Formats: sequence, structure tokens, C-alpha cells
Amino acid sequence: MTGGVVTAVGVPITLSFQGWVAMGPVIAWAVGLSLLVIGCGVGIDALRLRHSRYRVGPERAELRSGILFVKHRSLSRERIRSVDLVAHPLLRLLGLVEVRIGTGEQSAGQEATLELRPVRRAEGERLRHELLSRAAPGGASEVEGTIASLDPRWIRYAPLSFVTSALAAAAGGAVMQVSEWFGVQEDVIEWVGDVFRGMSVTGVVLALIAIGLAAGSVGALGLWIEMWWNYRLEREPGGTLRVRRGLLTTRSVSLEEARLRGVDVVEPLGLRLSGAARLDAVATGLSRRDEEDQAGPSTLLPAAPRRLADEVAAQVLREPVTPTAVRLAPHPRAARARRIRWAVSASLAPALVLLLLGALLDVRVLMCLGAGTAVLLVPVSVALACDAYRSLGHAIDADYLVVRSGTLRRSTVALRRGGVIGWTVKQSVLQRRAGLVTLSATTAAGAQAYAAYDVGEAEGLEFAERAVPGLLGPFLVRGPSPEGVRGTARPATTGPHSPRHTSG
Repeated sequence: MTGGVVTAVGVPITLSFQGWVAMGPVIAWAVGLSLLVIGCGVGIDALRLRHSRYRVGPERAELRSGILFVKHRSLSRERIRSVDLVAHPLLRLLGLVEVRIGTGEQSAGQEATLELRPVRRAEGERLRHELLSRAAPGGASEVEGTIASLDPRWIRYAPLSFVTSALAAAAGGAVMQVSEWFGVQEDVIEWVGDVFRGMSVTGVVLALIAIGLAAGSVGALGLWIEMWWNYRLEREPGGTLRVRRGLLTTRSVSLEEARLRGVDVVEPLGLRLSGAARLDAVATGLSRRDEEDQAGPSTLLPAAPRRLADEVAAQVLREPVTPTAVRLAPHPRAARARRIRWAVSASLAPALVLLLLGALLDVRVLMCLGAGTAVLLVPVSVALACDAYRSLGHAIDADYLVVRSGTLRRSTVALRRGGVIGWTVKQSVLQRRAGLVTLSATTAAGAQAYAAYDVGEAEGLEFAERAVPGLLGPFLVRGPSPEGVRGTARPATTGPHSPRHTSG
């Protein structure tokens, strides 16, 4: 009996040992190749650092780099607008940071950024203070300190963004892809079928969606912690706004207030329903990222209560009351009718396709799907269209013009009137019949144009003229008006079908 036990245990161990012995050369080659690759990478980085030199003089910041091909670049200190510090976990462990010196320009074919990587953290802070130290205009340096800091309760807004659904879809796709790599995809599908055996198709779909959203929520929470831990928004001497954040990879983004042209209060649908919003800067020289990016270079405040977002906007703009909370003028009802027509058309299109295919192929299932699609999509689309109309608005508040639009992503932009360099007036044939125009304020900052959609023609042109007097006036034609009735303004046209007019 004892011999049987020893044999039963010893044979697998012996076979396992023999397998490891047989795999020994392969493992040795893999380890050796990995060490060679790591050694080559370290050696190349060491050579690159050895041949890299930088110098900050009274007029220019210079960087010379390259091993075979030497590159010498320099930036005028007068043009430098940002000095950002980034450190991933390994750099943090070694006390190093990457320094990115930028001019705020985005011209194609021009390199407007110097990257010093890496330098000691103390040296990076010294460079940042030295390159951004300027006398703030109007005594702005007298007001400084912390504007906003992390409140752990904000984490409850993380799962309410569109990132959650994206992560849920990514998780499902990853499971299927990995199972395909290992050749067990059919087994995974069968296992899911066994787990949900006895449930209806609708129940299975809803259960899988719930599981995906739960996984996406966990991912969104982890992503939020990584991006926004230790968050702090500060105003420094010399008129510089600084955002510091990050758990594993720390980031320090500096924004010169002279580049600031306004702010944008962003409210994706999930955040808006929970009374929260995000605050972005409208500034020159900031790279544009995806609209839903929660941690772009322009983000000043993560998702937080809307009231706090307005308060931070007021402090950033140095205003006693934020212009993003001003009462906005509603748009004509014709704008609501346009949105309802678009929504109904967009929701009926897939339903009609399914109904048509079902009728042609004599497939009853397709016809049922088409009818169900129409029943489900039309009310939702109409509700979103009405919400999109209620979100429309525009106003002038002291030195700012304010425009608001959007439903899935509502945006309230307060733009300094002095930063508007032109107006674009668009009017389609259908808009002309409804007496509406779309006005876009052109600026050198942010998205470069911010629109007031479907404004009444006379009201919109008057709004543009009041916002920036004299800019659009030369392009307007005052129409004749009966006695006692105020005349109306309309854009000058070169023909009866001119759809677009630009000034500035």
C-alpha cells in the first residue's frame, strides 16, 4: 500500500521534473534573450542621456540630443507658456520626472515642445518656476493659493460617465479574444449557456449587460483613482494655474492665465442627472482630445457637484459670480421642431429597414424586430430631442458671451468677448424657411469655434453685434420696416442661395 502511494506521487513528480529538464534550454534561451533586450534598451538610454544636454539662458531654452544624428532645438523664453511634469512609478521611485516645455502653439511642421527626460524632481520644479515666473498683469499675483482639492466623495460620479460602458464592452471583447487565443471560446459560450439555462433571451441579455456594467463600473473607479488621486488646483505667483494629480503616474500641468479665454462646464447625461459637472479651460495652445476624455490637459476640475464647478469657474476667471450660471435666453420653438423631426427620422430609419427586409424576405421575426425598434426608439429619441431643445441658450454677461447646447453631452461655454476674432453665420435652406441661423464665435482657443445653434435670425445677429460691436455690423443689411415697427437685420448675401457668411 505504501509502495503504491509512493509510486502514485513519485511518477508525476518525476515526469514533471523531466519536463522541466527538457524545457531547460528553451527557458534559458528565453531568459537570455529577455536580458539581452533589456540590456540593449538600458544601453541605448544611457547613450542618449550621455549625449543630451540642455541649457536655460536669459533669452532661450535649448536642448541638444541625438547619438548618430544630433538635433539642436531652442525656444524663446518669451514664447514658453507651459512647463508640465510627469513621472511614472519607476521615475517616482528614482526621484526623477519628465519635463515638457511648450509654447502653446500647434502649427503643423513646427516642434513647439522640448522634452527633458528624465531630470531630478528638484531640478524639474526649479525649471518650472524659473521658466514660468513672470510679473502677473494687474496685480494678479496678489491672489494665489489652492482653488480646489480632492474630495473623496467625488468618486461616486466615476461610474456615471460613458467610460463605464466603453470599459464594459472592452471587458466582454477581451474575454472572447483571450478565450479564442487559448481555443476555448466555444467552451466559454457553452458555460454561459449552462449558467443562464432556463432564462428567456431577454433575461440573458439583461443579465449580461448588468454584469458588463458592473465590471465597467469597477474599471471606471480604478481609472478615476489613478487619474485624480491627490488632485489639487492652485494659482501660483505670476498668474499661473497648476493642476496636480495622479496615484501611480503623477502629473503636473501648468496653464498661464494670459492664455485663458474662458471656461467650459461639461455635463454628460449621467453626470447631469446626478447634479454634477466637469470644468475645462478654454485656452490657447492646449491640445484637443476626445470630448469625453476625463483627464485631458484642459481639465481643471473632475466630475464634481455643479455648484462647486460654478464656484471654481468664478475663481479661475477672477469673477465674483460665474458667467456659466447666468440666465440664458431660450431659442425659438422652431428649433424644437427641427430636433424632433431629426430624432423621429433617425429612430424610424432602422425600423423601416427591418420592416422592409421582413416583408421582402417574408421573415416574421424581422418585422417584429422592426416594430419593436420603432416602439422603443421613437419615444426615447423624442424625449432626447426635447431635452436638447431645453439645453439651448445664449446670453451676454459683462465681459463674457455664454452659449449652451447638447443633451448626451451638454456644454456651457463662457467665452471672453475680447477673445472672439470672428463670426461664422450658417443658414441652411430649412433654417431659412424657419427663420433660424447658427452663429459660431471664432477664437484662437479651445475648439476654435463655439456655436449658438438655431437662434432666431434677427435675435442671433443682434446678439453677435452686441457681443463684439463692429465685428459683424459691416456685413449686415438693415431691412425696411413699416412706421412704428423696428427694422430687422439680416446678413448681406451675394445671391438668393448663399448659405454661409463669415466675418473676422
